[in-house]
Amino acid sequence: MKRTFKKLLSIGIIGGAVVVSILMNLLKPPPLKTESPDTALAVKTQILNRTQAVLAVESQGTVLPRTQTSLISEVSGTVLEVSPQFVVGGTFKAGDLLLQIDPTDYQVALQRAKAKLISMNAQLTFEQARAIQAQKEWEMTGRPAEEAPLLALREPYLEEARANVIQAEAEVTQAQLKLERTGIRVPYAGMMAQKLVDIGQYVRLGTNLGQTFAIDFAEVRLPLTKRDLSMMNGFSVADSDYQQQVTLFGSIDGSVNRWYAKLVRSEGVVDTASRSLYVVAQIDDPYGRNADAESRVTPLFVGTFVTAEIDGKSIEDAFAIPRHALLEGSKVAVVDADQRMRLRHVEPIYWDRAFYYVSDGVEEGTKLIVSTIGVPIEGIRVAPEKIDAIVDVSHSSKEGLPNGN
Repeated sequence: MKRTFKKLLSIGIIGGAVVVSILMNLLKPPPLKTESPDTALAVKTQILNRTQAVLAVESQGTVLPRTQTSLISEVSGTVLEVSPQFVVGGTFKAGDLLLQIDPTDYQVALQRAKAKLISMNAQLTFEQARAIQAQKEWEMTGRPAEEAPLLALREPYLEEARANVIQAEAEVTQAQLKLERTGIRVPYAGMMAQKLVDIGQYVRLGTNLGQTFAIDFAEVRLPLTKRDLSMMNGFSVADSDYQQQVTLFGSIDGSVNRWYAKLVRSEGVVDTASRSLYVVAQIDDPYGRNADAESRVTPLFVGTFVTAEIDGKSIEDAFAIPRHALLEGSKVAVVDADQRMRLRHVEPIYWDRAFYYVSDGVEEGTKLIVSTIGVPIEGIRVAPEKIDAIVDVSHSSKEGLPNGN
């Protein structure tokens, strides 16, 4: 009996404890609810306004001389004189004497040719006198001149004398040309690119003396795709009179420099490898030799690799979205009237290095979030901070379509 009583007592105590625990859990007061603070994400915004943007087509190329010449000797002789400008990098004007080859042999040849011409003229005069005498003698016979034999009137001898004069004149001209060719000149303002001979050296006919190139203006070949051409405003490859302005950028002294050029022609052939059409931009006075001290700029050296920007079409009534403000999926984050973030889908119609241009998806006066926001959350409260940024979209660096470059 005692054992049974003890077991029942233990079970009753455990059961009572369970019941008391359940009652305490059911009857406990509800926990106090505290309101979580409604924090706002600090962002920077920019007011969107419709604007006009001038796009620019970007291309690249190397500055090349418009004319490059290999100086080949047309005479033989010893180099007697070398101009101070006949060094690599030396500049000269059109017609300047660069090299003087010994002209003595050619001066002697010219004198001989002139002497021969004098002799041939004398023979012609002598034959003309004899022909006149022969004609008078024939007239004394009383027979008509038409019956006179050619030899009797000495006409073949007279023609031969005239031919000898013409030949002698040609020899004088040839000797004069050879004498002039002993002085090496170039018919344009240029610069020495290569020097292969020097004073005292004997050169033969056909010897390469050096290389020069013109510096009155230089050229850059620029490849343009079909898309680039479609984005340009009014440029026609068939219109050689239309000269579109071009801005060139390149590094000469470690810093980016700017030069201005103009499109002067199209090569008129589509490259079969790149499917690009090459146009040529011309830079006047690339070395600044004709510029005054105030307007002188950094020289544009031949061989410099440059980036070219060609003014293209104008976009009317478009919104310029900074590139870093466009989110994944072609979306932008804006601030609504309740200071909450809203995501808007936009479709860029063009873009350049700094902006995407859109016409739909946003409205005039929209507050665009331009700061980095990590993962955008629709409806999150934001604390906008307006930035006063002047956006210049009058020129761009590269335009394209939404499908990529």
